[in-house]
Amino acid sequence: MKGRSLMEVATGAVILAVAAGFLAYAILHSGHGAVNADGILLRANFDRIDGLSNGADVRIAGVKVGTVTSSRIVPEIFAAQLTLRVDRSLKLPTDTSAEITSEGLLGGKYVSLVPGGSERFLADGGQITETQGSVSLESLLGRFIFSVTQMNTQPNQGQGGQGQPGSNQGAGAPAAVR
Repeated sequence: MKGRSLMEVATGAVILAVAAGFLAYAILHSGHGAVNADGILLRANFDRIDGLSNGADVRIAGVKVGTVTSSRIVPEIFAAQLTLRVDRSLKLPTDTSAEITSEGLLGGKYVSLVPGGSERFLADGGQITETQGSVSLESLLGRFIFSVTQMNTQPNQGQGGQGQPGSNQGAGAPAAVR
């Protein structure tokens, strides 16, 4: 009986150690671990940041170069202001643009930076002025459904209907047997 209890405890300990190893690996490689405190802070104002949260990625050409550290509303202009921490080794031109992009149809959102061509660079605390906010999938679908509904409810003007003079429907088809 004692041998069996000791074997069960040892197996349980091994399973817990393996689970802790998987958890540590997941935290270290998920990109949501410790924030790089050595990066520079940049600000950018957006009209919409739907679905973007603090801790989201900041990417250039699809490669993670930083994170979103905070978001707030700017009361004077009613815009959402994001604070981004970006890798200090990057020299971003002052005409860099930022846009909120989706990883896919149902994926998370991130901030995509597109470096400009200026010879001056953004400093710590700098402002990215060229921005494009989040596109709402629900809004796009609503507009599409509305436009399709409008097209289907409008009468077909200029197109002859079945049985009306000038109708081309049935042209060249054999006459129905009566």
